[in-house]
Amino acid sequence: MQPQIYKTLFFFILTLIIIGCDNEHSSITTQYEPVLFAEHIAPIIRKNCSKCHHEEGGAPFNLYDYEQVSSKGKLIQYVTENRIMPPWPADPNYSHFANETYLTETEINLIARWVIDGCKPGDTANLIPYLKPSQKNLGLISKVIKIPKPFEIKGDNQDRFYVVKFPIELGADTFLKAVEFVPHQKKLVHHMNAHLINYATDAKTSLHQGNYYIRQDQSESIRIHNDLNLANDDGTYPIMTPSVCNYLPGSQFSFYPNGIGGYKIHKKAALYLNDIHFGPSAKDELDSSYFRLYFDTKAPTRPVSEFQLGTLGISPVVPELSIPPNTIKTFTINFTVPLDISVVSIVPHMHLIGKRYLAYAIKPSGDTIRLIHIPNWDFRWQYFYMPKKMLPIPRGSTIYVEGVFDNTSNNPNNPFSPPRNISEKNGSMKTTDEMFQLILSYLPYQKGDEEIGLEE
Repeated sequence: MQPQIYKTLFFFILTLIIIGCDNEHSSITTQYEPVLFAEHIAPIIRKNCSKCHHEEGGAPFNLYDYEQVSSKGKLIQYVTENRIMPPWPADPNYSHFANETYLTETEINLIARWVIDGCKPGDTANLIPYLKPSQKNLGLISKVIKIPKPFEIKGDNQDRFYVVKFPIELGADTFLKAVEFVPHQKKLVHHMNAHLINYATDAKTSLHQGNYYIRQDQSESIRIHNDLNLANDDGTYPIMTPSVCNYLPGSQFSFYPNGIGGYKIHKKAALYLNDIHFGPSAKDELDSSYFRLYFDTKAPTRPVSEFQLGTLGISPVVPELSIPPNTIKTFTINFTVPLDISVVSIVPHMHLIGKRYLAYAIKPSGDTIRLIHIPNWDFRWQYFYMPKKMLPIPRGSTIYVEGVFDNTSNNPNNPFSPPRNISEKNGSMKTTDEMFQLILSYLPYQKGDEEIGLEE
């Protein structure tokens, strides 16, 4: 009997080896095949890294061609193995998003093998040239909008908040498909919120009277509007469409599907930035950040709306957002959705001492809809997360948001040493104050929305 047992065991082990080999060959490359840039590494880099690492992106150097990537090979190996890059704060085990930049272990290992083996190029001659976002969108009619006077940033290591007017002059009224913000001083531009002002025919003689920007002073908003000369010639105020463009660290520009989103724009208009935030600088700098407008030939069939929960929102933070020194404290937000909606973007927001973020919805049936979990909040990387497909939330569902804030000396991002009380201050956007928000962009639900993809 023993020889038969050994014979059976031998064939069992041989079968496992064959199955294992088959599975290995079904992956990107086997352990013994060479890893090549064109065939194996370029797709990973271009999907996850190039979207920021290009001339118009927020990252400091380019990463899309062989020479660029191979020259940074060891650095790329280190930051990917330690999951420093690409930054993707959202927990992929909780929910997935369109165009997410999360590397699998297989992809990380491929990069390491490629570097260790000498960064072999492969068939780079037949590698499709990388298209930067502006090149991808060349088929769309667009216009660059700048202001004549660049932003002045003093080298005094102080945060700066400006309120800004970007005049827009067109040949005729038309429609906007999207508005893209292109930062200039990438290390200094922290965030930006832009609204569209439309002037009626003959209501405004000149868009260039008044200042283009002034320092923000929230207590004197009327004076700010006067200094920027935003009103019509008769003193009345024009129509304003809120939040046509926003920018945060790590955010990347993308379009909604055709017919979704977009705005009407008049021949005389302006982008009104109720704030653009520049971080501290040790030397004097000039910033020439600008906008690119993408036009459409027809009106959007489904305009996008948004609501904001928490700080400055329609549902309060509980308890009041104040974190005593040397404490770790949890806060919550909840809101019951009054209509059937389809979510197209999710924006979580906290400041420096934010530590953990969780948002989900409970349907009237009791089922859970996962929105987002960020187990290790990092103020430097904040995204506009779009679901892979529109995410329906039925009327009567309650959205719950939980935020943990760490105001101890163990938090390396704590702006104060020793720690001091940190709280919300009338919606102050200073990084040393705190905020706790969830912003959802949505459409009223229509049957079939759950099948509409948002992946680029």
